[in-house]
Amino acid sequence: MSSQDSQDIETATTAIESAPDTKTRRYDRQLRLWAVTGQSALESSRVLLISGSATSTSILKNLVLPGIGHFTILDHAKVSHSDAGNNFFLEGYNSIGKSRAEEAVKLLSELNDSVEGCADTRNLGTILESHPEWITSFTIVIAHNLDHTLLSKLSVLLWKDAKYPPLVVVRSAGFLADFYIQFHEHTIIESHSEISPSLRIDKPFPALREHALSLEFDKLDSTEHGHIPYVVILVRALEDWKKTHGGSLPKSSEERQQFKKGVLALKVKGDEENFDEAEAQAYRCWTETKIPSEVMTLFSDPALSTKAMDSNGSPFFHLLAALKEYAEQSDTHTLPLTSTLPDMKSDTHNYIHLQRLYKTRAEEEKQTFKSYLRVPVDDAIVDSFVKNAHALVVLRGKPWGTFDEDKAALAESLSTMPKETCIHLALSALSLLQASDTSVSPSAESIRAKIQSIVGQSTELPDEADDAIGEIARAPFSELPNTAAFLGGMVAQEVIKMVTKQYVPVKGYCVIDLIETWTGTIGA
Repeated sequence: MSSQDSQDIETATTAIESAPDTKTRRYDRQLRLWAVTGQSALESSRVLLISGSATSTSILKNLVLPGIGHFTILDHAKVSHSDAGNNFFLEGYNSIGKSRAEEAVKLLSELNDSVEGCADTRNLGTILESHPEWITSFTIVIAHNLDHTLLSKLSVLLWKDAKYPPLVVVRSAGFLADFYIQFHEHTIIESHSEISPSLRIDKPFPALREHALSLEFDKLDSTEHGHIPYVVILVRALEDWKKTHGGSLPKSSEERQQFKKGVLALKVKGDEENFDEAEAQAYRCWTETKIPSEVMTLFSDPALSTKAMDSNGSPFFHLLAALKEYAEQSDTHTLPLTSTLPDMKSDTHNYIHLQRLYKTRAEEEKQTFKSYLRVPVDDAIVDSFVKNAHALVVLRGKPWGTFDEDKAALAESLSTMPKETCIHLALSALSLLQASDTSVSPSAESIRAKIQSIVGQSTELPDEADDAIGEIARAPFSELPNTAAFLGGMVAQEVIKMVTKQYVPVKGYCVIDLIETWTGTIGA
């Protein structure tokens, strides 16, 4: 084996030459999820959390542990007896009467010494009036059970400019909750789609085709024959098929079955698993390699217009414009090839050789892709974009509260998803009632009346409204530890998606019912 082979094997198996550093050991599991790029985004993020409630601190716990850079709790309230009873990040009765923000920061900071925590006891209303730029300086803003009037002002402020941070609105009462992410536009390169990029078996690049045709299967010994990768087997079998079928691929069900039998007929021993694998993957031969419909839709995005491109500083749409031009100019009208190969039955020599073929071709196509870029883009971003070009995502959101102002959308949602919509409306009604009179505990009748005013008197509420109204009326101000813990995990997960720009976040209102233990999404 040559030294070059040895080096490639080490690279392919990601050999570790030295012991991992402290940070790698600490964050090992999550680095497997969002890699170094995601971790860097987390560590440079600044999170503002409005309220030091039990739910708020549960959210922060799940952000501090993975290592956000900084968090600030904005809360002018003092710790009450109820806070001491349901918030694990307060020191029980010893915290009563002290600043809720300061007490929570003290214990949260102990979770991760690399995270900077800060308490701010100013009033949000005052900051909105006098220092709104302080709020917009954060990476993301989270608000839990915020006063409706203040929440509306905060939402309007953060919607003024697309460059302002996203707003995560969280509401809970008893066992019911919902949350919503307000954002203008969210682009995702690493969506971690379950759909694998094409191996181009139906449209093999020249080097792959030549390699497949150069092998004389009948002259290989049994060991070599049993380790030919299924990609090579299928490319060869498909080329042989096209020679006897006028250059066409297997089309009918009968032809496809015939093709599969032909693949299995190439076996020289009954236990050659690589040929069984090739037969199982035969669908790749007649599944046309083409640009996914979701990506084709992005090629028509208004952000690719000349006027929009001139004012857009984000590299994403410059990369997308280059991808569109690449696909139009490509002979195969496909996306750039990725060098990533799935696991398959083979030996090291054959697998590494196949990997080299794909890697060489992928590098050639990446250089062609880069020639269509009109602005300089960091090579690491280009590499990630090309690797994930088959699963790009662009999301566009709406201001918080838009759904509640659309009576037609509410009526439709009540008919299609009554449970989810009724819980959301009950929480909205509670928020509005609290804003109008904080001295009176909402009754079932007042909650129902407020819901009716939101949806319109002509819209009949379904039977599911009774359960939602009953739970909200039973515990309008109750913050349960189990609800707080569940929300803490869910909301933190979505915040991480937004900050790292990896994975696809929830769009619309995510509704949670911990009585029947389910979640649902409405108003997307």
